[in-house]
Order: sequence, then structure tokens, then C-alpha cells
Amino acid sequence: MTHTPWVHDLLRMDDRFPHVWCAGCGIGIVMGSIIRVMKKLNLLPENTCLVSGIGCTSRMPGYLNTDTMHVLHGRALPAATGIKLANPDMNVLVVGGDGDMLAIGGNHLIHAAHRNLDMLVIIINNFNYGMTGGQMSPTTPEEMKASTAPYGNIEEPINAVNLALGAGASFVARTTVVNTGQMDNFIQKGMQKKGFAIIDVIANCPTLFGRWNKMVEPVDMMKWIQKNTIPLSKAEKMNEEEIENKFVTGIFRDVEKEEYLEKHKRICGDKGEGCAKK
Repeated sequence: MTHTPWVHDLLRMDDRFPHVWCAGCGIGIVMGSIIRVMKKLNLLPENTCLVSGIGCTSRMPGYLNTDTMHVLHGRALPAATGIKLANPDMNVLVVGGDGDMLAIGGNHLIHAAHRNLDMLVIIINNFNYGMTGGQMSPTTPEEMKASTAPYGNIEEPINAVNLALGAGASFVARTTVVNTGQMDNFIQKGMQKKGFAIIDVIANCPTLFGRWNKMVEPVDMMKWIQKNTIPLSKAEKMNEEEIENKFVTGIFRDVEKEEYLEKHKRICGDKGEGCAKK
């Protein structure tokens, strides 16, 4: 009898494979981390919903054997909000790229974070719009190239961590695809967090961003990420010039505060009678 690896329990092992991602893409590394954490926490596929918008990262729900929703570009968070409100016991996980989550979906991210509804958001941040040709994204580092910035990006990139902190998320962290142990740990903490959790995962896109920036092989971009990563504990002892253009990784916030549905129940009652009376 052929033994079926446990990982197959959480994958749709049909004609979806082989997957659409390029060789060396970091998205599969993140999906592997999600699978390991789901198995460790014994999260049932039928009680877990993975939501995405549009982009390379957003193809992930097609491969995981959970409840899934694949929606319009930038609209994953409104859909995820509806799922959680309709079924509070559902484990809701949102994945998206830097363009999907921080450009067209940026306003939704701000309000979802400040609302503090219980869900985990993972931004797989590879500095470009990989699916549509490698265009410059909100996180493309200054002076680095993209198909729409052939001479180098002149804009200061958006810092997803600072945005989430300013919006009031309960759990905010950053890691990279180079450090899978840390990534597993952060995703586990994010899934267990009661409230809005967000993780910015620095990832490699060797086919487009890498080639535009003379990192031809997947390992080249992995080495570049590793070289430019600084742990938060070390960055706190450095000045702004020393950490400029570096990826600071760690847990930036982990606080306990009243979750959205808990607050709704406290103020409005189980069926909203309290709100109606007020």
C-alpha cells in the first residue's frame, strides 16, 4: 500500500498540480508554512477559510483543501470580513501580494486593522506585480528597477508594518522566506491571536523582480534578502541611517484588546437589541 503524506490532506491533489508559480518563487515557501501550522494547531480544513484577491499570491486558495474564496483585486478583506461576521467560529486567513494588499486594497487594510476583527492577514511582499509583468508596486525599494521603473524607482516604498501599527492591528510582525522557522512561529501566533493579526513576509520573485535587478537565479535574491535583514532586537540599537533600506524582522506589536465581535456583543447584545434600544 502506498503511503500518502499528511501534507496531501491539506492540498487539492488533482489536475491543479503542477502549480502555476515560477521555479524558485517564494509563495510556495509561505504556503508550506501555513500547512505546517494548520497541522500543528489541528485546524480542520472544513472550519478554515482562505481568502485572496488577484495576483500570484492570490492563486494559493486554489491549492489548499480548505474553504476558499477568490475575489476581485484588492477586495479580499471585505470578503473575509463578511465570512467572519456570518460565521464567527470560522478560522479566517487572508493572503495577498504587496500590490493587492497595499495598493488597490490599501484602504480596506487600514479599516480592517482598526476594526480588529479576528483574522490573520499574510502579505507576501516581493516588491512588484509579478503576475502582470513585473510592474513597480507600493513596496518596490528606492532606485531598484521594475518593468514600469526601468531606470529605478523614485518613490519611497510603503512600510506595511508601520501602516498596520498606525491602523491599530493587535498583532504585527515581519519575517522572510529565508527564515522558515521564524515564519512558522509568527504564523502560529497570528492564527492564535484573538483580533486582527498581520504578517509582512519578505519574499523572492526571481523571474521578474530578480532579473530586473541582476539577481538572475532564485538563490541570488534569497541571499540579497538575507544580507539585508536585521532582527528587531538589533535594529533597536541602530540609528536610522544604519537600518535604511533594510528589512527589520520580528514582532512589532502583540497586545490584547477587545475583538470586534466581542465588542459588538457587549454593546448590542446577541441579536442587536442593545443597539436598537440606544
